[in-house]
This record gives sequence, structure tokens and C-alpha cells, in this order.
Amino acid sequence: MKRILIALAVLLSVQVADAQTKTPEAAKKAVESAEAAAANPKKAAKLATWTKLASAYMDAYSAPAGAAWLGASKQELQILMGNQKPISTENVVVAGDQLVKEVYADKEFYYNVNGQLAIINVTKPVVEDVLAKAAEAYRKAGELDTKGSKSKDIMAGLSNVASKYIDDGMNCYQFGDLAKASQLFEKAVNVSAMAPLSKVDTTALYNAAYTAWAGKDYERAKNFFERCLAANYYYDGGEVFAKLGDVYTNLGDAKKGAETLEQGFVKFPQSQSILIGLINYYMTSGENTDRLFSLIDEAKKNEPNNASLYYVEGNIYKELKNIEKAVESYYKCAEINPEYEFGYIGAGILYYELAIELQEKAGNELDDNKYNELVGQLEQALKDALDPFEKAYAVSKDDQLKVSVAEYLKNIYYRFYSNGPEYEAGYKKYDEVVKSGVAK
Repeated sequence: MKRILIALAVLLSVQVADAQTKTPEAAKKAVESAEAAAANPKKAAKLATWTKLASAYMDAYSAPAGAAWLGASKQELQILMGNQKPISTENVVVAGDQLVKEVYADKEFYYNVNGQLAIINVTKPVVEDVLAKAAEAYRKAGELDTKGSKSKDIMAGLSNVASKYIDDGMNCYQFGDLAKASQLFEKAVNVSAMAPLSKVDTTALYNAAYTAWAGKDYERAKNFFERCLAANYYYDGGEVFAKLGDVYTNLGDAKKGAETLEQGFVKFPQSQSILIGLINYYMTSGENTDRLFSLIDEAKKNEPNNASLYYVEGNIYKELKNIEKAVESYYKCAEINPEYEFGYIGAGILYYELAIELQEKAGNELDDNKYNELVGQLEQALKDALDPFEKAYAVSKDDQLKVSVAEYLKNIYYRFYSNGPEYEAGYKKYDEVVKSGVAK
């Protein structure tokens, strides 16, 4: 499944086949029996009554899926499910991926191209709103557990309920229902916060915020992103700051958005998302872009030997279309740390992207003289990219990164293949690296 920024894939509960899974009919009877006990005043005063009811609800939640688990092969499930046969089967696209959808009376199974179960979507639950009812039963059990003798079990139960909300939220996210996904992630947050678990689930909090943001519900996103910051949770590379800055801007407070981005920049100066947000703000607001360099200079004072700060500086100049200063900053990285390849890579990509822009301009140019001039500039940009890419390839110790750099070098050398033996040799060298996937 395709993922955009949000780390949802890791949140899927790992499900395993369970021979003790109740049938929907048996699960419903168990729930009815447990609910009857909870309605009895004498039994309702007992802790065990509520833990039993909560367990019955969770069995009811799992019953429609039966023994199925994510990652199971179609062949495995055919054996386990016995006489259960799908009502219909069709090829569908979910989140950009080709899947095979099997429809049953109470559920849908989605298999990936490898024949593994990727999504379980229950369409006919045994009990409506069952997770909320399970959480409430566990909450009641917690109130009765005055000695804390069952605290660990209740905490585990609440944690399980929260994880199921996350699973359901993930399904909605994959199906494109962002609003419902955000609501389900919020429910996971609320269940985790229940005593005795009393936990701030920052990942679910971020997911609730992200899906609200992706669905353009900015007020809702603002609430959850702000709660992330209050819990000192910033997500990968400070992405919370980047997203919250965008939220403020979309709510009409660009100044507040810029302040948020600056706060994030201080903590995460290498964040491209934060950097782009700041650049966009200072370029569109009419304010002095020198503020960006002031922020970088402050970071340099704290970490004078951090080569990546010069890489960030190069990115700023690049976005501001100051090629000369961008390249100067990129090469400064190597002066600070000769083994830091990203400065060279930044310079190489800058020239390479410049060549692409010039190629597009040349393709639209009807005047022969201007066309030839643009082609000359294009070829010079490609040749300028050779030196930084070659240096990056020589310096890097990351084989995968070297292969990526080799892809650029291969393309450039191929452009000048007929210009001399050195270009022919360069093409053959890096073509072999790209084809083999092994850097030399």
C-alpha cells in the first residue's frame, strides 16, 4: 500500500490464526449472556462481570473475520474457512494498489498481488459500536478494581481496544474516508487515555491530526497537532511543525504559521518540509528572506561542525534561485566534513534539474538561434553536474546511495557518449553499476 508521510503501516495489529475464535452466532450469545449479568445489580457490583463483558465484546469484534489474519495466504484461509465461500470476487484499486476483493456475507477480504490478505473489512458486525462498549466495560472494571489486582489485565484490554480502533482507522484511510479515519484514530487516543491505562498515544494523536489535515478539516487538525506539540511529539523530522504551520496558514493566520515553522526549524533545521514552508512564507509575504539565513546562522553557532547545516543553506539558496551561492554552500559541506556526500549530491541535483528546465525551454523554442543557445546551456549544466556527482560517488560509503548517484552519472555520460572515449567509459562504468545494483 502506498503511504504518504503518515506512519500507518506499522500500526496494523499483527493478527494470527486463533483456533478459539468464536463464530458470530456464538459470540452474540456470549455477549447477550454477559450483558444480562451486567444488568443484574448484584453481579454488576463484581469486577469479573465487567471484564467478562469486555472480553465478550472483543470476541464479538473479531468473530466476523474468523481465523483470518493479515498476511495470510489465500490458500491458508481456504483451508481454515472450510465451507465459507465468497459471494463475489473482483479486481479493485485501493490506495493506488491492485487488489483482489472477496465479498462475504459479513466481511470483505482484500488480497495483494502476492495473494496475501492485506485488508479485512467487516461489513456486518455482531454488535454495533462494539469497541466503544468494550472500552466502557473495561472502564467500569477499572473503577471496581480498587485494589489494583486486575490492573494489568484491564490495561491490556484497553490497549487492545485502542489497537482495533487504529486498525479500523487504517482501513478507512486506505479506502479514502479521511474524516472517519480521523475520528477512529481519535477514539484510539481517548481509549488509551482511560484509567488505569492513562496513556497519551502520540502516534494515534498524530494520525488523527494528519488525516484531518489531509481531508482539509483544518480546525480539527489544529487541535490534534497542537496536542502533539504539548506532548513533545514531533513525528519524523519535526513534521508536526510543518503540518501545523500549514494548518495555521490555511486558517488565515500565516504569521502564526511562520512562527510555528521557525520553532520547528530551530529543533529540526534539516527538515525539508519546514524549510519549504518558511521559504514559501517569506517569498509570498513580502518579508525579508534574510530571516532564513539568520536562522541558519544561529544553528551554525550551536553546531559549527555540522556539515548538514550548509546543505540546508544550499537548499535555501536553491529555492531562491541563487545557483552560485547554493553550489558554494553545498561544496562548503565537504570542507566541514570530507565524508559528507550530500553536499555534492545537492550540487549535482541542482545542475541536473537546471538541465531539465533548459531542455523543456528548448523544446518549446521556435527560434533556431535561441534553441541552440538553450541546448548549449543545457549541456553545460549536465557537464557541471559531473564533478559533484563523481565526488559524491567516491566519498559515499552507502552502496544504495552510490547506485542512485550512478543513475545520474549514467544518464549524463550517455548524453555525451559520442563526444570522446572518457564519456563512453563513464557510461559503461555506471551503466553496469545501475544494472547490477552493486556499487564499485
